Amino acid sequence: MSDEGSSIDRKGLIKKLMAAAVFVVVAIALANAVPTIEVAWVTAILLLTIYLFAFEIVDVDVAAICIMVLLGLTGLLAPLMGLEEGLVDSRHLFDGFSSNAVISIIAVMIIGAGLDKTGIMTKVAAFILRIGGKTEQRIIPIISGTVAFISSFMQNVGAAALFLPVVSRISARSGLPMSRLLMPMGFCAILGGTVTMVGSSPLILLNDLILTSNVALPEDQQMGTWGLFSVTPVGVVLVLTGIVYFVLAGRFVLPVSEEASSSPVASDAMSYFHDVYGVDFALYEVVVPDDSPLVGKQLDDVETDYRVRVIGIKRPGQESMVGPGVVARDTKIEGGMVLGVVASPEDLDHFVDKYGLRKRDELRSFSESLSPTKAGIAEVVIPPGSDLIGKSARDVWMRNRYGLAMIALHRDGKTMREGEDIRSMPFHPGDTLVVHTTWQVLARLEKDRNFVVVTTEFPHEEERPHKVGWAGLFFTIALFLVLFTDIRLSIALLTGAIGMIISGVLKIDEAYQAVSWKTVFLLASLIPLGLAVETTGTAKWIAEQTLSVVGHMPVWVIQSSVAALATFFTLVMSNVGATVLLVPLAVNIAIGVGADPAVFALTVAIATSNSFIIPTHQVNALIMGPAGYRVPDFMRAGGIMTLLFLVVMMVMMSIVF
Repeated sequence: MSDEGSSIDRKGLIKKLMAAAVFVVVAIALANAVPTIEVAWVTAILLLTIYLFAFEIVDVDVAAICIMVLLGLTGLLAPLMGLEEGLVDSRHLFDGFSSNAVISIIAVMIIGAGLDKTGIMTKVAAFILRIGGKTEQRIIPIISGTVAFISSFMQNVGAAALFLPVVSRISARSGLPMSRLLMPMGFCAILGGTVTMVGSSPLILLNDLILTSNVALPEDQQMGTWGLFSVTPVGVVLVLTGIVYFVLAGRFVLPVSEEASSSPVASDAMSYFHDVYGVDFALYEVVVPDDSPLVGKQLDDVETDYRVRVIGIKRPGQESMVGPGVVARDTKIEGGMVLGVVASPEDLDHFVDKYGLRKRDELRSFSESLSPTKAGIAEVVIPPGSDLIGKSARDVWMRNRYGLAMIALHRDGKTMREGEDIRSMPFHPGDTLVVHTTWQVLARLEKDRNFVVVTTEFPHEEERPHKVGWAGLFFTIALFLVLFTDIRLSIALLTGAIGMIISGVLKIDEAYQAVSWKTVFLLASLIPLGLAVETTGTAKWIAEQTLSVVGHMPVWVIQSSVAALATFFTLVMSNVGATVLLVPLAVNIAIGVGADPAVFALTVAIATSNSFIIPTHQVNALIMGPAGYRVPDFMRAGGIMTLLFLVVMMVMMSIVF
C-alpha cells in the first residue's frame, strides 16, 4: 500500500510540475504580447489562479486568499515589478468581505437555516420524496425544476441556499449522496436566472446599460429595452437542457463523494448493535385491515408474545404519532390503523401472517417522523442513584412517559430481548437498555439524572415548529424587498436574517454556525482579482484581441465569440462587472457588422450565467463544501454544461430573435 501510494504521489507531483512549466511558458509568451506591464502581471496572476484551482495545490479557499494577499503585496513590490503602484489599491483589497454578493450569501444561509429550524424544509423534503420516490432520475428533475423556477424571480444564490437543507434531508432519507443531488440543483439555480429579466443581476442591469448606450447612438440606431419575459423562451430551454443533461449523463459526470454521504450512520449503528448485543431488527410499517383479529386488542396483548415493539401509530385521517404520551401498552388497535414496528424480519413475518396484516415495502406514514434524521436505536444506562432502580419499564410506563421503546436489556454480560418479558424486570444499577427513540427525546434525556445516554452520534437538532409563523413572516418580508423594491439585495436579505434572530427562530450562535465561512472567504478573496482584471485594462485587451480575430467572420460567429468572451470573464470576475465591460463593446461590434445591437447586448447578459467550470460563481461556492466537491468535479460536469449552454443559447436566440 505504501509503495503504491508513494508511486501515485510521485506521478501526481510530476503531473503538477509539468503543468506548472506549461503555465510558466504561456505566461512568458503572453508577457511579450500584452500592451502594458500591468496587463502582463495580471495575466500571470490569472494563470496562477487557474493553475491552483485546476490542480488543487491547496484548498480553493486557501488558494483564493493567497491570490488576494499576492495582489496586496504588489503595492510593496511595485518598484521591483516595474509598476508605478500596486495592481489593486490596498484600501480596496478587502472590499470583497463587505460586497453585496458576500453579505447576501451570509444572509441567505441564515434565512435557510431559520426555515429549516422550524421544520418547513423537512416537510418540503417529505413532499418531494412522496412524489419522486428515492431514485435520482425522478428526484433530480423535481428539485432542479423547483429551484430553477424560484431562481427566475429571486437571486439564484438565494434559491440554492433555500433548498440546501431540503436536499440534505432528501439525501439522509433516500440514501442518495448529496454530491449526486447538489450539483444539478446548483446548476439549475444558475440556469433559472435566465428565465426572466429579474432572475440575475446582469439581466436586471441590462436595460439600464442599453439606455446608457442609446445616449451615444444616432436616432435610427436607438435600442429598445427588454420586457420581463422577453428572455423566457431561451431560459426555459436552458433549464430543460440542464435537467435532461443530469438525468441522462448524471451517472457519468456526477461524483460520489465520501464526505457527502449522509446516511451511513444508521447502517453503522445497526451493525454495532448486532455485533455487541446480537440483536437483529429493523423498522417496518404494517397496516391493520378492518377484519383483522388484531382489531380490539391492546398492544400489551401481543407485543411480548410475538416479540415486536410498536413505536408509532397512525389512525385513519390523522397524522402519524410517535414519542412520549402517544403509544402506551393499553393502546387499543383499530381497523385501518398503521403501526410503526421494530422487530426482527422473522418475528415480523410471523406477526403479519398470524393477524393478516399488510406489510409495506417502505415507510410511508412514518417516513418523516421515524426517518434516520429524527429517530433511531440508542443505548442508555441506569446509573446508581436513579429513581428507576427497583422499578420495571412496565411500572413506570417507559414508552408512554419517556418515549423509550425498550428492545433489549443487557445485564451482567447477558443480553435479554423482547419476548423474555424484559419490561417486567426491575432495573438494576448499570443496566444497559437498547431502545428505539426519537433524537429529540434522547437529547432531553441527556439532562435527566435517571439515565446516562451512551449514544452520542445522533442529530442534536432542536426544532422550533412554534416559530414557523415568525420564520415565514421574515422570509416573506425579505422576498418582498428583493422583488418589489430597489433596495440593495444584501440589505433586503439581511432584514430577513436579522428578523429570524431577533424573533428567536435562530440563536445567534446557530446563525454563525449556519454560515459556510469557506464559501465566504473563497468569494471575498477573489473579488480583488476581478477588480484588477477590470481596472488594469486586461479584460478590455482580451476582448479586443478576440474580436480582432473573428471580426471579419459571419454574424453568428461574432455573436458566439461575444458569448464565449462573456463566459470567460464571468469565471474570473463578477458577472455584473463582465456585463458592464462587454455590453458597450458588443453594441459597437453589432453596429459595425450590421447586426441588432440589443440582441448582442442580451447575448452578453445571458452568457454571464454560463459559469459552471470552476467554483467562482456564488452558487457553486455555496454547494462545494456541503457536497464535498473538488474543482475537477466542476471541470468534468461543468465543462460539458458550458458547451451545452453556448450551443442551446445561440440556437434559441437565432430562433426567437
